[in-house]
This record gives sequence, C-alpha cells and structure tokens, in this order.
Amino acid sequence: MTTGISTHRWKMVGSLLIRRLLVAIPVTLGLTAVVFALASIAPFNPLASYLGSSYTHTSTQLREQLNTELGFDRSWVDAWTHWIWHAFQGDLGTSIIAARPVTQVLAERIPFTVLLTISGLLTAIVLALVLSLAAAKYQHGIIDRLTLGIAQLAQSLPVFVVALIAIGLIALPLGWPTGGIAAAGMAPTTGSVVTHLLLPSSVLALSLLPWLLLNLRSSLFEALESDSVLAAQGRGASNILIREALPQALLPFISVIGSRIGELITGALIVETIFAWPGIASAVIASAIAGDFALLAAVTASSALAVFVGNALADAAYLIADPRVSHA
Repeated sequence: MTTGISTHRWKMVGSLLIRRLLVAIPVTLGLTAVVFALASIAPFNPLASYLGSSYTHTSTQLREQLNTELGFDRSWVDAWTHWIWHAFQGDLGTSIIAARPVTQVLAERIPFTVLLTISGLLTAIVLALVLSLAAAKYQHGIIDRLTLGIAQLAQSLPVFVVALIAIGLIALPLGWPTGGIAAAGMAPTTGSVVTHLLLPSSVLALSLLPWLLLNLRSSLFEALESDSVLAAQGRGASNILIREALPQALLPFISVIGSRIGELITGALIVETIFAWPGIASAVIASAIAGDFALLAAVTASSALAVFVGNALADAAYLIADPRVSHA
C-alpha cells in the first residue's frame, strides 16, 4: 500500500498512461502531416511573407535560390518527413518568421499560454464549486435559478463575444488594460503580468464555466438523494453537503474537467488573439500565413499532446480517486 492506494491500482494507472501514450504519438504525427499538407495548398506565398516588401524587387533567380535554401520548393511529404526525422532527434527546425530555432520560440511563448490556461481553468473550477454548492444548498430556490441562468447565458455566448463585452463594459470604463502584458513602452514585471492577466483569464474561465457548473450541480443533486447521504442524515451527521455529497459529486467532475481540455486550449488561443497575449496564438496565425512549416507543426503537436496529457491525467485521477473503477 502506498498512501492508501494499492500497488495494483498504481499498475492500472501506469497501464492507462502507457496506452494513452501509444495512441497519442501516432495521432500527433498524423496531425502534423495534415498541417504540412494543408499549408502546402494554402493561398499564401511563403517566400513573399519571408521577404516582405523586398519581394517585388527580388530577381527570379534569387527567388528560386531562396526557395531551395529555405525548403519552399519541397513537396509537403518531403518537408514533413524531414521535419519528423529531426524532431525525434530534438531539433524542431528553425522558424522562418522569427529567424530562430523553434524550441526558443516555444520556450518564450508556451509559459504565457500555460499561465493563461491554468489561471482560467482554476478560476472556472472555483466558481463552479461555489455556485453549485450554493445551488445544492438552496435547491430550486432563487439562488439555484440564478445559477442556472448564469450557466445558460455563458453557454450561449461564444468566447470572442464574451471577450468583446468584457472589454467594452469592464475594461474601458474602469481603465483596465486590454492587451499585452505591460503598458506600452514598459518592460513587463510580475505585477504588470498579473494585472494584464486578470481580464483574459476571467473571460476564459467564463467560457469554461457552463459545463463544469451544470455537471457539478447535477452530481450534487444526485448525491444528496443517494443512500449513503440519506443514511448520514439519519445518523444526524453535520455538514452533509460538504462532507458526504461533495466527495461523491467530485468523481464525475474530474472526468468533465479532462474532457474540456481541448475546449480550454481552443478558447485560450482565441482569448490570446483578442487580448494580444504573447502566447502561442500569434505564432499559429503568423506561421500559417508565412508557410512556416516547422513552427506551425511544432505548435500543433504541442497542442495535441497537451489535450492527450490532460485527458490521460484526468482519467488517472479518476482511477486513483474511485476504487470501484477498473479501467478508464
């Protein structure tokens, strides 16, 4: 036994993670192949994006030379296999638009995306817990109906609409920052990052809230009607909602969190674009327009792996939390 969890249970968790890894690798490779294929037929001239305004003054001979040197004249299959081969050796290539190794670009941008997604997810989880507990305590009352109204309203609004409303009704009247991580011309500090993070993380949290809130509310209502909770009430136990009902309701809640990882990443990319947050969203757009295969594939692979990891960890947590579950 390890902290109350049997060795067999840990082996089940390890088996689950290995199975998910075996699925994640080929799927991610397939997604990067799709990226290279779609980028090759996109109506953009990567060399023109690379040269900018000097493209029109560049001779045909020099254009052909640059196309060869930069790999723009390769078929997408050749470009993809070349990238895959080097990626497995730890070399993700060089970003054309940044003129730096892709690993450096990702190292600069991914931490900001992670900061945004984690803060948004944690905020959504806390809000879902508070509101669902209030709804369960006052079932079918005003607070419960208000909670349902909030969830349904948030569910009906796309994340970019929520972001624009937040900017128009909150940021501009109150003078809150609406973009970046620091004031114009100023170097970012911890304080400026936190201040500029407040609005985008709140918007992201609101976009995630409906599914989390509705699921936890429903689970709490079911738990309050369960035999174990009714028995605890019969024994005269105190604080039934927190001590008895909530632990039962949190088990399916874990799975819901894992299932929303994809939506979390997609929403984060939209929020980053609207609030000019220096994460991977701008890299996705710029690399797609410029035909920067290496950067675009690396960002796609990172996002896909993040979804797989999030779902796998959520299922592993479910296995650990509920001994009745034999597989996930």
